[in-house]
Amino acid sequence: MPLRKTTHMDKRKVRSYVLRAGRISQGQKNARTQLAGKYLIPFQTDSKIDTKVTFGNNHPTYVEIGFGMGDSTVSIAKNNPAHNYIGIEVHPPGVGRALKLTDEANLSNLKIIEHDAVEVVQHMFTENSLSGIHIFFPDPWPKKRHHKRRIINSEFIRILTSLLMPTGYLHVATDWEQYADEILATLRCNQDLKNSAIDFCERPSYRPTTKFEQRGLKLGHDVWDIIFTKI
Repeated sequence: MPLRKTTHMDKRKVRSYVLRAGRISQGQKNARTQLAGKYLIPFQTDSKIDTKVTFGNNHPTYVEIGFGMGDSTVSIAKNNPAHNYIGIEVHPPGVGRALKLTDEANLSNLKIIEHDAVEVVQHMFTENSLSGIHIFFPDPWPKKRHHKRRIINSEFIRILTSLLMPTGYLHVATDWEQYADEILATLRCNQDLKNSAIDFCERPSYRPTTKFEQRGLKLGHDVWDIIFTKI
């Protein structure tokens, strides 16, 4: 039997996440079933999101990549009703909880996409359409052999930058110093972005602190916020 030729489809894609069989509560399951039609935007590759249609207004739109359990995302949307927000997450428990919190707060300015963020930004947004992008505490993949899984890289930043409106911003926060230095260096290499500070900046008031972050701060752990704007 002749050997089958290897194609690009055979190459395993390196992803920035691993879907673990984490515990999902009945409430989260119910939310994913009952609230999907109200708050979820299905992933698709053949058409772009029209935020005017999705939200029914022309308000500025912000995207959060990897929102975890959704607390910060819902809090930001609740405190900024004149802005639209789209949260992207792959883990079912987090999506379920975010849907539940969104419905409890009766938010009309927050939608959720349950899919790989890299593919979402590649296919679902038009260039120069977003006012801001948030990436709060991305997985640092601390082991050196796993650094290739880190979501922040030059190509991903290039794509995100193309989606930002002029003067739109990219805000990354991390509690891993080595990763913070790497993120800062990566963003500095993009000629279409300008740092809002000399290096790292103070936490802006719109980013709430999570329980995990507050616990770390009490233990003396640092958090680095990095905000670059599109030139």
